[in-house]
Amino acid sequence: MGTEHGIEPRTLHPDDFDRWWDHLIRAFGGGPASPEERGLDRSLTEFDRALAVWDGDAIVGTSGAFSFRMTVPGGGEVPTAGVTMVSVAATHRRRGVLTSMMRRLLDDAHTKGEPLAALFASEPAIYGRFGFGAATFQLSAEIDTGRVALSLPEGADEVRVRYAPPADVLKECEAVYAALVPRRPGMLARQPGWERAGLLDPESGRDGASALQCVVAEREGSVTGYARFRTRMGWGPSGHDGTVTLEELAALDPATEAALWRLLFGIDLMTKLTVRGRPVDEAWQHQVSDIRRCLPRLRDAGYVRLVDVGAGLSARTYLTPVDVVFDVEDSFCTWNAGRWRLTGDAEGASCERTTDTPDLSLSARELGAACLGGVSLVSLAAAGRVRELRPGALTRASVALGSPVAPWLPHGF
Repeated sequence: MGTEHGIEPRTLHPDDFDRWWDHLIRAFGGGPASPEERGLDRSLTEFDRALAVWDGDAIVGTSGAFSFRMTVPGGGEVPTAGVTMVSVAATHRRRGVLTSMMRRLLDDAHTKGEPLAALFASEPAIYGRFGFGAATFQLSAEIDTGRVALSLPEGADEVRVRYAPPADVLKECEAVYAALVPRRPGMLARQPGWERAGLLDPESGRDGASALQCVVAEREGSVTGYARFRTRMGWGPSGHDGTVTLEELAALDPATEAALWRLLFGIDLMTKLTVRGRPVDEAWQHQVSDIRRCLPRLRDAGYVRLVDVGAGLSARTYLTPVDVVFDVEDSFCTWNAGRWRLTGDAEGASCERTTDTPDLSLSARELGAACLGGVSLVSLAAAGRVRELRPGALTRASVALGSPVAPWLPHGF
């Protein structure tokens, strides 16, 4: 479906940024946004990849893309279009505005040679028709630290943890983050400027909590991890009832990670630790004395689509040897449609066009969901979204596409 005559996406001019951003904020509920947030968003916006849809002199749609590099199984970093800032005015729904923007964004990613595109979906039902599948999930928890104990692995007592102003240790924290990027699929190599997002701390966004706090962990004089968090004091009939809210935690080894969690569990006058957006396989879940009193909750996070099936599947490695022919349906990025032969193992892979008989039939959406190793093709087949055409091919391909660690998109964009 095309847009109405005269309503087309155009590249955003810097002079129009404030109007564009104001439309975006309104479309997402019109909540308060600080000057610091506006300034950071402007500085990170890639104007040649940002789109404004105009109807006369009114902006009725916004979208854009960031030029990221995302880790895939095997540790490789793949150019990825980070689709972002997508909104359509309530007055212009069902008039082709979103479709026209996604058309431009994905065509642009294809032209730039980006094999993957990724996004966080405000509404999960929207993006499947554009070939995006839920590829990463995240864990949240409300931990009753007054009643839940934490067991620690060997070496945790050797880790020194100290407070530091967040900006003063930014370089050391970013070095830890960068070292972790190759270890987990879905992580994003930080582009210049993105390090400032972790320090954003407008008072309007604290919801009564403290300013951002930071601790760094050290082993043998080197920083091996950090945590950023806030505290909010509270009092009830039986005394103190404060809350710690974790914003970010990263560690290079299990002992450091455990030492940071121990600190968060043990802050004076705090009885609850709120955790959001963490990897689904983090070790703390197996170190707590009572997981039920942690109230863990799972939800979808990063949605991924293969902009280029061949390049995307060739860029990663596979847990077991694989030789499978996919028959791919892709009505939006039609250059992907057809048969692809994937061969590979733990050392590398190739995915090329073929006329061979297909083993599995699926759409780009399913390939996007499975490409980082966190969603099983067997599970998708049970849901009726993958068809096995050669007996045994489904299980072998599903195992090969897996990942020993859960994929995770570490921050929004």
